[in-house]
Parts: sequence; structure tokens; C-alpha cells
Amino acid sequence: MRTDTIFYELFQTCPGLLFELIGKQPSLAQAYQFTSVEVKELARTMDGLFLPTDVKSSEPIYFLEVQFQKDNNFYWRFLTELFVYIGQYKPQQNWQAVVVWAKRSLDPGVPIHYQAFLASNQLKQIYLDELDRIGTGSVQLDIVKLVVESEAKASKQVKPLIQRTQEEVEDESLRRDVIELIEKVLVYKFTSKSREELRKMIYTESEWKQSNLYKSLREEAIKDAWEQVKEEVKQEAIKDAWEQVKEEVKQEAIKDAREQVKEEVKQEVEQEVKEKFERSVLGFLKLGLTVEQIATGLNFPIEKVRQISDEQSSN
Repeated sequence: MRTDTIFYELFQTCPGLLFELIGKQPSLAQAYQFTSVEVKELARTMDGLFLPTDVKSSEPIYFLEVQFQKDNNFYWRFLTELFVYIGQYKPQQNWQAVVVWAKRSLDPGVPIHYQAFLASNQLKQIYLDELDRIGTGSVQLDIVKLVVESEAKASKQVKPLIQRTQEEVEDESLRRDVIELIEKVLVYKFTSKSREELRKMIYTESEWKQSNLYKSLREEAIKDAWEQVKEEVKQEAIKDAWEQVKEEVKQEAIKDAREQVKEEVKQEVEQEVKEKFERSVLGFLKLGLTVEQIATGLNFPIEKVRQISDEQSSN
């Protein structure tokens, strides 16, 4: 899973995070819907859009972008999409753009043409590598820190963070979603660790099988096993089908060969009988018997006997 995907899922689950990052009350998120919108003219989708649920609200629209890689054209692209969106949908509200950078060194700097938006605070930049200066924040903010922390620090923060989530997040459904997000961050962040190592980082043995991470990994293992079994069955079926085809070809070849032999034997026998008959007729002709007498004696059509007699006479 890509890092920005994790972040958009985090904002979807905990929309108050945006407002906490820009120094406002997280409760403001209750008046917003986090969504993605297609910008038709550019054939692109803006993934991080906070729209007021009340279309008549005077609160601004928030355009959110999460950036974890260097892109010198970022601000040109992002702000172009923003203004094309405004031109397409013509919202009544003003706007504010928030760019979340993994670290300050990735930010190429705002072009001079857009720096007025920095001065007016319509364009705000957040650098995740500087969040540790804030200290411990909300659960959602500490999940963000978990993503950008070193593995050594993150491994020590996981259990306390899950414990805080269980204690501080009252809504059961939301609590489950937040814990699942923490688990996803771990899987993303610690790609080299085994399942057992991940388990020990956050769960006791009894808690492990109840966790979403265990269920997710189990489903993945079942899926992989199922695919393997299907492939094995497929290969076995191909092998069986091939053996069957070979056997059918073999039997067909035997049948064809048998028919061919029968035909050849038949022709040989017929030729042998014909030759014996001709010798018999010729022998009787030499003894002075007539064609009629020979045909009667051999019980054979007189035309055949006469044909042999005529051929003998012509030779």
C-alpha cells in the first residue's frame, strides 16, 4: 500500500486530523465531508477534498494533497487542478489549500506567481518530519507521527498508541477502524518483519487472533493457499487431460492400424485366391475342357472363366 493511500484513508477515518494539523479545532470536521471529485477538463480526480455539508456555509473548501516524493512541478499541477475545479463547480465558498509533505526537503518551493496565497494563508504547508516538536497529540496525530518515525521509535510507540486508542476513542466502530489503520501502518512500515514479529510488537497471544491484522493476514494466507491449490489442481487436470488425449490417440492409432492391416490382408487373400483360380482354369483348359465345363465344375460365373480363357488366347 502506498504511503499517500494510507494518509487518505486516515483522513477519511479521522477527518478532524486536517484541522488539528492546521491549528484549528478537530470538531470542525463535523461540518465537512471528505471526498474525491473528478476534474473533467483535466481527466483527473482530486482525492482530498473537504466540502462543507451545508452548501450555504461560509466556511472554506479545503483542498488537501499528501506528497511523499520530490516533484518540481507539484505546485503548478496542484493549483491548476484547484482552479479548474473552481471553474467547473463554481462553489460559493472560499478555499484553502493544505499540502502535507513527508519532509521539508521534498518541498520545491512555491512559485513566485502563487506566493501571495502563502501570505494570505490560503496555501498552507505541513511538514511531517517536524511534527515531533509538537509532542504527544491526539491519537490521530500520533498515527501520522508513527508513519514518519524511524522503525526503532515506531516499534516502541505502537503498544502505547493502541492502548490510548482503546481508552480514548469511545465509538466502538471508529475505535476498530483506527486500530486497523495502525495495523496497516505497521504492515507498510515494517515490510521486513515476520507476522510473529509484528504480533509481538502490539498484541499478547490471546489478543492476536481477535485482531484485524491477524484476520487480514489469515485471509491473505487462505487466498494464497487457495490460488496455489487451484494452480495445482489445474496442472493436475492438464496432466490428466494430456494422458487421456495420448491414450485416445493411441487407441485411435491402434484402430486405424488394425483397419489398415485388415484391408491389406483382405487384398492379399483376394489376390491369392484370384491367382489360384486362374491357375486352376488354365490347368483345366490345357486338359481340353470347355469354358462351360470348367464354369460348371468350379461353380463359378462363366464370364470370369471366359475372360481368363480369352486372356490366355491373346498371349
